[in-house]
Formats: sequence, structure tokens, C-alpha cells
Amino acid sequence: MRIILIHPNYHSGGAEIAGNWPPAWAAYLAGALKSNGFTDLLFIDAMTENISDDDLKALIAKEKPDLVGCTSITPSIYKAERTLQIAKEAHPDCVTMLGGVHATFMFQQVLTEAPWVDVVVRGEGEEILVELARAVESGQWPANRNDIKGIAFTDQTADGTQVVATAAAPTIKDLDGISPDWGILKWDMYKYIPMNTRVAIPNMARGCPFTCSFCSQWKFWRDYRVRDPKKVVDEIEELVTKYQVGFFILADEEPTINRKKFIQFCEELIARGLNKKVQWGINTRVTDILRDEKLLKFYNEAGLMHVSLGTEAAAQLKLDLFNKETKISDNKKAIRLLREAGIVCEAQFIVGLDSETPETLEETYRMAMDWKPDLANWSMYTPWPFTPLFKELSDKVEVFDFDKYNFVTPILKPAAMERGELLDRVMNNYRRFYMYKAFFSYPWSGTGRRRRYLLGCLKAFLKAGFERKFYDLGRVGYWGPQSKKKVDFHFDNTRSKAFGQTADWEANADRSRKANTPAIVSACGGGTEQMAEDAECAALQAKVMDKADGAGAVSRH
Repeated sequence: MRIILIHPNYHSGGAEIAGNWPPAWAAYLAGALKSNGFTDLLFIDAMTENISDDDLKALIAKEKPDLVGCTSITPSIYKAERTLQIAKEAHPDCVTMLGGVHATFMFQQVLTEAPWVDVVVRGEGEEILVELARAVESGQWPANRNDIKGIAFTDQTADGTQVVATAAAPTIKDLDGISPDWGILKWDMYKYIPMNTRVAIPNMARGCPFTCSFCSQWKFWRDYRVRDPKKVVDEIEELVTKYQVGFFILADEEPTINRKKFIQFCEELIARGLNKKVQWGINTRVTDILRDEKLLKFYNEAGLMHVSLGTEAAAQLKLDLFNKETKISDNKKAIRLLREAGIVCEAQFIVGLDSETPETLEETYRMAMDWKPDLANWSMYTPWPFTPLFKELSDKVEVFDFDKYNFVTPILKPAAMERGELLDRVMNNYRRFYMYKAFFSYPWSGTGRRRRYLLGCLKAFLKAGFERKFYDLGRVGYWGPQSKKKVDFHFDNTRSKAFGQTADWEANADRSRKANTPAIVSACGGGTEQMAEDAECAALQAKVMDKADGAGAVSRH
């Protein structure tokens, strides 16, 4: 049986300015398929190769697949739907499948607006996709589709077309049993511009033990499960030795939540000498950095180069709204500790709330200059349509064009500003911050890896700016302050409001959620909860710190 997996051709001028990112989802699904006998598999990265619709159609027509699968996050949903429409046009007999976080919760809308999608896979797809492939191969699709857990599809009844969702499939308990097939990727395409090296995005855990109302990760994965650190390092060792990966980013939302596992992960990297062959980055929280103050140089010794922190509160007065439960001084201290440990620190600021003003935007710039992070990022608040917070803010959301839910387009319109002015103020923050860094900071940041890394980040930033790809500036027509009143975000106003279908998922994922938790607005790094730690974790931490003290540990960079 011939299977094609396709990454849709979507671009927004966000994270891709740092390079081309390998679609890890395809490697994990391919690994599950191949280990179950489905070896006739092709992966097409339409995004990285920028494949046109016509070329994609010709390729699918040539391959004549039995099953075509595509994934989608919210901003790429229309491209994903179009991709599967092309598959049906090219080869009408193929079964078209859509997965990913957006389709998982918005299957009702997806199947209604894209009737050429035969089936939606809800949740993590490895086991569900194997069952689906078996049904297609054996000729039992679509007759026995009701027997497959974790899918949604349309059914023709006497009353018309109905959307049917089968019972949610159980989560995958043995994550270590999944062996990704990284060989399906064309590795020469995936370069991380700041280091001019190949990049990968493995994961150490799925889900999150906490249930922030602005986030979708805990809802999608449902259970928090952490892999064996040695198994993760096995995977990284393969990426380094077989595919020459020189930088990786852990896909986990906050990998430091489970401190014991994270320490074991770092120890294993050092024990195998991988810390001298590959650098890496993570996203985490201010509270975790403060908690791990004495471990930061150890993390750096393990190869940790880049930490992105959710320090996005616009001012002390907004900390309650952002649910940070932390002080401005804590943010500043966490950044200082990272820099002293030789780790590049990126501060994330969320902007674009309905209460945003020119003054609050200026305050984020002043905080960035005062805190002195190496990098700063201003992201537009994006209310995921399947989160509890979206319902809380629904009366303030006017844009339902999911193509623009990409962190660089103002979805909410501030009461005191036009969207064009908001974009202009954000660009003003970027100009001033990185102009200062370019002339007075990066060139004088030592002589080692850290300095080269920062100059590489500056190169990526300037390259995207000159190409007009950064923040999608070319598409919206922004050329500076003089153009702020002419900016056109090209919203599709024909799109209507829709909420996610999450009832059968919340019963599982909400079991640890605190009662009457107020709605919050934040981003990754916004929580402050900590996991309970056992004696083994305390002993492990003490052992690492004793080694560091005995060696007079210093940062590597």
C-alpha cells in the first residue's frame, strides 16, 4: 500500500526566519507505520521546498497513493485542506486524512468546509494511523470506520450529512516504543541560520501537567508523559552521527518541569560526549530558572545554548491579567542568571491585547532594555479557537480567518489603537532593540560560541528583514511609520466564528484542573506551578552540584 505524508506549504514570517524546520511529526508517524509493515511511504515537505499546487498535483498523480495524510496547526489549516483537495483531484481513489491540533478540536468545521477530507485523526496519531492504514489496506475502509477509535468523518444518513466522531483513542503509554524514521527527511534542506548547521526538533515529553486556559498542548496530548532520557539521547545521537545535526530544539513546551528527568537528560548528553558535538535550545519559565539557579552552568555544560523565557507581562499592573504571579525583578534576575551561566536568553513579550496602548508597548521596550536579554521577541496575542480562553474573549475577537492566527498578525484590535499602529509600534521596538544590540552588544560578547551564535541570530534577523519576510511585512505592505495607515492584513471576512469540540477530551485532561480557575492571557512560560519532587531527584541534584563545585564549573560559552 502506497502512503504519502505531506507538510502543507504555509508561510507567515514567524519562526521560519531562523531557518527551515524539519517536520518531526512526519518522522514519528513514518516510524510507527514502517514498524508495522507499511514501508511504501513517501514524505513531501511542500513548505520547505515551496512546492506549487500544480507541481504537487502532478507528483501525487504520478505516485497514485492509497492514503494521503496531512497535518495542520491553526494558521495552516486552509493550506492543509487545499493540499488534500489537490490529492483528491489528482487521484480520486485515495483516502485523505488530516491530523494535528487544529483538526483534532475543530473537526466539525473542517469536515463541513472541506468535504474532500475523508477522515480526521484526533490526538496523537501513531497508533490511530496504523489502524487506519490497516483498514484501507484490507478493504475494510470505509465500512468498518466506526470501529476505529480517535477519528472523525462525515456520514450520509436519511437526514442528510452528519459529522461522526468515534470515541477518543487512549493516549500512547509507551512513548519509548516509538522509533521515529528521520531518514524520510531531506536533511540538506533543514538549516538553522544562526549556526549554519542542520537542525532537528525531537521531544522528551508529551503534554503538560498543568492546564493553563490559554494553551492547547495539555488538551491535545491529554496526559503528561515523559520519555526515558536515555532513549531521547539515543535519538539525538542518531541525529548527530547519522544526519549531521548540529543544533536541536526540544519540542516540549517546558522540558524543565520535570527536573529529575531533565537532569538525567543532561547527564546522558555529557556522558556520551554529545555536549561537544551538538548545541540545543528550550522554552521554559522564569520560575524554573530561579529554582535551578545552581544548576544553570551544568545545563550549559550539557550543551544548552538558548533559552526562551515567557516574560511577556507588559507592566507590573498587568501581571494579574497575565497570571504571571511573579515580579518584574524575578524576570530580570532569571535573565541575568542565564547570561552569567553563558546561556543565550530570549525574552518573549505578548502584545496585542484589547487593552494595549502605545504606552504599554513602550513599557515592554523599556523592560527589554533594562532586563538585558540577548534576544527579544514581540508576538501578537493569538487566541486558539479551541481553548477555554477563546470563549472568555469571544466577544472581543472579530477575526476568524485562521490563516492569520500566526503570532505576527493582530487578531484582537486594541481599543486605543488601530492594527496598523500596533504593528508599527512593535516594529519600532524591534528596530531600536536590535540596532542597539548590533552596534553595542553582540560584537563585544566575548570570542566563543556565544558571540558567534548571537551574530548568527542577527544575520537571520537582518536577512528576513531585507527579504521582507519578517513578520510578513512584504505581504501586508508595511514599509515603515509612513505606511502604518495603509497596512492591509488581508483578512478573509467571510470566515465565521466556530468553537472547538472538546467535551470528550476535557473529561480526561481536566481531572487535575483546579476548580474556578480564572481565565488568563499569557504564553509558554506563563505558569508557576511546580511538580512534586522525590528524594531521588534531590539526591540527583546534589550529586550534580557537588561535581560542579569540585570542578569549579564555568560556562562553556
